[in-house]
Order: sequence, then structure tokens, then C-alpha cells
Amino acid sequence: MSPNTPDHADDTQNLELLLEVGRLLSSKLELSELLTTVMELSSRVVGAESASLLLLDESTQELYFDVALGLGEETSKVRLKLGQGIAGSVAKEVKSLIINDVRQDPRWSPKMDEQSGFVTRSILAAPMVMKGHVIGVVEAINHSDGPFSDQDLKTFEAFASQAAVAIENARLFSSLREEKQKLQTVFSQMGEGAVLTDPKGIILLINKAAHHFLDPETASFQNIREGFKHMAMSPDLPQILASQERVTPFELLRESPKKLILEGSIIRLESEGWLWIFRDVTAKKQEEKLTRSFLSLISHKLKTPLASITGYSQVLLEEGQGQKLNDFALKSLTTINQQGQKLAELVEKLLNFVTLEELDPVHMPKSKFDLVAVAKEEAASMKKWLEERNSKVEMALESTPFIVLGDPNLIRQVLRNLIENAVKFNQKKQKAVSLLIEKEGANARVSIADNGAGIPPEEQSKIFQRFYQIESSFTGQVEGWGLGLAFCKKVLEAHHGTLQVKSQLNQGSAFNFTLPLAT
Repeated sequence: MSPNTPDHADDTQNLELLLEVGRLLSSKLELSELLTTVMELSSRVVGAESASLLLLDESTQELYFDVALGLGEETSKVRLKLGQGIAGSVAKEVKSLIINDVRQDPRWSPKMDEQSGFVTRSILAAPMVMKGHVIGVVEAINHSDGPFSDQDLKTFEAFASQAAVAIENARLFSSLREEKQKLQTVFSQMGEGAVLTDPKGIILLINKAAHHFLDPETASFQNIREGFKHMAMSPDLPQILASQERVTPFELLRESPKKLILEGSIIRLESEGWLWIFRDVTAKKQEEKLTRSFLSLISHKLKTPLASITGYSQVLLEEGQGQKLNDFALKSLTTINQQGQKLAELVEKLLNFVTLEELDPVHMPKSKFDLVAVAKEEAASMKKWLEERNSKVEMALESTPFIVLGDPNLIRQVLRNLIENAVKFNQKKQKAVSLLIEKEGANARVSIADNGAGIPPEEQSKIFQRFYQIESSFTGQVEGWGLGLAFCKKVLEAHHGTLQVKSQLNQGSAFNFTLPLAT
């Protein structure tokens, strides 16, 4: 065939037309505008008088005319099931059709013509397929010059493929825009400050609360560093950005013109960016400081009279036993002494907790020590206390030392608190406590388990709060502040460790904590 034959000229013309169509379709991202363009081009690419476009409703698996095409109310209500009518057959079989005399085809219905006044003679229909799934059907109606040909079919199928890609892209664009609008709405309505940045800290999205916290006067910064420049940050920004953790907590402090303390987290996003969420905790921090000061004052004020009460009552008891006091006087002195000692212990624990609240982990005294040896010593020191309560500690400890870095005295107190809790809140006659220490990755893992009543699931997230205690009817509650677990958690966090609980009702509880092994 010569390059100048009519068929070759038609192929070239069709190719140029499809290229132009591709450019037109790729330039449309508004779905309603794109659908109108697709319908207009449907007739043009094969020289037809008119065209129609039906989309597939994924939820109902029905074809429908999109209302954006302006086809009228009645037409927009038409729904075709897969296999119903010419378009339904094309969608179901995923195969194009040429019907040059529609009145001879049993699948054709004259209802549409009767409603519109249009006379349909022939139809060329092609499925729009994306990633193996039909998303709709496009039809060219009434060829302008005789019947539709096989060449028209090839051209129309190529056009349908282009249209499918363009429609899918427009839908994705529309979906992304909707998600962005939702995100912006959430950002704008949040009381917390929220900033979305790229990996370099360039601000992509910021809400009013963040502007108010960081730069209420100008709000002109473009980089998160500029927003934080008037504030002291802990940990500092280079440390945060260098962290490999998905979520990193931080605190911001501004002293003037008015003291402001912000507390929040930075979240590393999979899309290579950062989400900064922070809130104003100035009032909370000031209230906590006042509470600590008050508790510290009360604790110190109580120590002196309590020392007198326990000291003198002990002296009177010793003298009274020699003088053979009557039973009532002896019992009274014994009660005063015992209750005074209990109160003294409670005050000491309260004072320890208040002191720990003000502890700076950076300046905490640290040394390398063997966690296994400390655990053995603490369990041994509690032997008499445990025997008085009909309990003992079964230990499963590694023979090799586990060297950790920190304050051994604070870790002793953590072990004592957890062992005491395992006994005090256990109402069984035979109280069993087990102590296990083992290696877990780069950490030493300590587990202290009991055979008590367990902890209800709804209480497990609350027991580490200060001054919180489970109802006495459930635990057989004893005297205490509800500070033991809060103290343990605070100590372990200062040592870069963790504390967790696993518990089942009537099966007992296990408190597990980790400490990083020293390198």
C-alpha cells in the first residue's frame, strides 16, 4: 500500500485527532467539566451526530447518566443494570459494539427517543476500563456518513481508553481536594496548635491556634524554625528532627512578654514530612507547681510532730511494759505508735514523690549498677515484711549481671513499691509473688507478677495517675496515697524506661518495666 493511499491518510488523521483529544482530556481536572468534554469529543472522533456517556455506580452496579451533563431530570433518573440494554451489555461483557440499525437489535429501547424527540439510527458503544474494571460506557450515535466501520470502532476504543484514564485522574484529584478541605477544616477547628511541614520544616499548613501561640502579631513565618525562635525547646529542634522515633514529645517555653508553656508531639509522616501538635499547658504547669509546693510544705511540717509522736510513744511503751500498765493503756500506746509509724511512712512517700516531680533527669545522679544484684538485695531486705503477710517472692534471675545506668536507690524504691502492691492488694490467704529479670533486645526487662484478683480493663489506664486508687470493695484497699505506681512510672521515664501492666480478672497481674542496658 502506498503511503499516499486514502487508508493511510485516514490513519494519520485519526492519530492526530487522538493526540489532540488526549491533550484536551489531560488538561481537564474538574470532573463535571471533563465529562462534558468527553461527551462532546465522543461524537467528534468518529463523525457522529450525537453521543452519550454513562458511569457505573460501584455500590449498586448500575449505569447512570451523570447529572452534570445537563441531560434533563428524566434522563438523569434512568438506571441500567449490567446486561440491560446496549450500554448494559457492553459494560457486562466488557466488549465494544457496532449496531448500524438499532431497530433490529432487541436490546435497544425507543423510550429515550420518545422522551427527547431524537431519532436514533445507529450506535457505536465502547466500555471505559481502568485497571481491569469498567467505570462506564461511552456511545457515539448516528454516523454522519453512512454506517459505523471497523476503523471507527478502533478509533472509538482508543478514545474510550483515554477517557477512562482522564475520568479516573479527575476523580482522584477531586478526592484529594476533598481530603485537603477536610484536613483544613479539622485544622481550623482544633483548639490545639497544628502545623504540617515538609522534611526541611517549610510550613505547608498551619491553623489559627498555632499562629496565635507562635507569632500572634505578625504570623509571617514560613519555616517552623522561625515560629520557635523566641522559645526554649526541650529537646532542642536538631535533636527532634534527627530522631528516628515516629512520635517525639517536646515542650516549648517562652518567658516574655508573658510566660507561655506549650506541650506537644511531633509525628513523622510516611509521606516524608512532620505534623506538629501542641497545646497551652501554662495554667496546668503552674497549678502542678503550686500543688507540689503545698504538698512539700505539708510533708515537712508533719515530719517533726510525727517523729515526736512515734518516738515518745515508743519510749512510753518500753517503760510501760516494765511498770505493767493495764491492758487499756498498753493497747492505746501500741495503737498510737503503730498509727504514727504508718502516717510517717505515708508522709515520707509523699515527700519522695514531690521531690521526684522536681527531678531533672539530665542532672539526676547516675552510676552503672547490676540490676540483678539490686533486685536480690531488695527482695532480701523485704523478707521479714513478706513473712508477716504470709507471702514470699519467687525469683527467676539470670546468672549473668545486667548492667544499667541510673540511680540504684530510685530503682530499689520502684522494686519495693511493685512488690508491696503485689501483696497489699491481694486478698488471698496465700499470696504468691514472682520476680523475673531477662534480656529483651537492648533492654533489661523486669516482671513482678502476683496471683491476686487482677485489675479491671477499664481501670488499667488509670492506675498510673497520681492519687488514683481502685475501689476498696474490689481490692481490699489499704492505707495509701495512690502514688506508688505514679512514682514508679516517673522514675522509669527519667531512666528512659517503660512501665506496663498486664492483668486478667481472677488471674492476677504482672507489672513489667524495662531499663536500657548500659553500653
